[in-house]
Amino acid sequence: MIAAPQNAVKVSDQDILISQNSENKGKYEIFLIKKDAFLKRLSPYLIALRPWSFTASFSPVALGSCLVYKSYGFFNPWIFVLTSLCALSVHAAGNLVNTYYDYAKGVDNKKSDDRTLVDHLLSPNDVSTMGAISYVVGCLGFLCLSYISPSAMEHIALLYFGGLSSSFLYTGGLGLKYIALGDIVIFLTFGPVTVLFAFISQGGPLSLTPLFYAVPLALNTEAILHCNNSRNMASDLEAGIVTLAILIGKNGSYALFVFLLFAPYLAFVVLATNFTKWFFLPLLTVSTAFSLERQFRGKDYETLPRQMAKLNL
Repeated sequence: MIAAPQNAVKVSDQDILISQNSENKGKYEIFLIKKDAFLKRLSPYLIALRPWSFTASFSPVALGSCLVYKSYGFFNPWIFVLTSLCALSVHAAGNLVNTYYDYAKGVDNKKSDDRTLVDHLLSPNDVSTMGAISYVVGCLGFLCLSYISPSAMEHIALLYFGGLSSSFLYTGGLGLKYIALGDIVIFLTFGPVTVLFAFISQGGPLSLTPLFYAVPLALNTEAILHCNNSRNMASDLEAGIVTLAILIGKNGSYALFVFLLFAPYLAFVVLATNFTKWFFLPLLTVSTAFSLERQFRGKDYETLPRQMAKLNL
C-alpha cells in the first residue's frame, strides 16, 4: 500500500478547519441578523411601555416594604416580588392606555414624546392587546399575592383594584387627564395608595403612618408628570384638553415645579431633625435637583421627565 503524503494530510486538516470556521462565522452572522430583527420588533413595544417611568411604581413598593421591616421586623421577599409585579404591570397597562387614548383623541402628534401610534410603529390593536395582557398579568400576580399575604384579601384588593381603576381612568373612560384631574390621580396612585398596598401586603396593619411617608415620594412623582405636561402645553391646547399646567400658565407651572421638586427635601430635613439623621441621605441628590430646576427654567423640557424619574429612584 502506498502511503499518502504528509503534506496532503496537513492541507486536508487545514481545509476542514477553514470550513468549520466559515460555518461558525455563518451561524454567528445569522444569529446577529435574528437578534437585530428581534430587537427591532421589540423596540416599538418598549417605547410604548415607557420603562424609564417604572421607578414611579417601584419606589413606593420599596418604601412600603421598608416601613414594614422597620416597624415590625419582618419582610417576605416573595411578597415583595409579587407586589412589584402587580404595581409594574398596572403601571405598564396605564402607559399603554394613555398611548391608545392620546392617539385616539388627537393629542399625540409628530412632536410628542410617545409617537408609537403616530409613526405607525404599532397598530392601535397591538397597543390595546398589550395593555390587556399587562392587566391580566397584574391580576394573576394579585391572586398569588392574596394567597401568600398574611393580610386580609379585601384590604389589599381594595388598594390594588383602586390603583388599577385609576390607571385606566387617567385617560380611558372618564379621561381624568383631559379635565385637569390627572395630577390628583397620579399623586394618590403613585404615593399613598401604592405605599399602603405594599405595606399591608407584607402584613402591616391599616395605618396612617405609611401615608405620611408617602407624601415626599408622591410630590416627586407628580413632578415627573408636571414637567411632561408643561412641555406639552401647546399641543394639549391644540387638542382641546385641559391640564393643570395649562390652567396655571407658564409662571405658575414653574412655581409648582419648584415646590414639587424641593418640598420633599425640606420634609426630609424636618424628619432628620426630629427623628433620625438617616433622613439627611436624600440631600446627597440636591445638586441634581438644582440642575433640573435650571433645566425647567430654561424651558429645556425634552429629557426632563426621564431625569426626574431617575431622581425619583
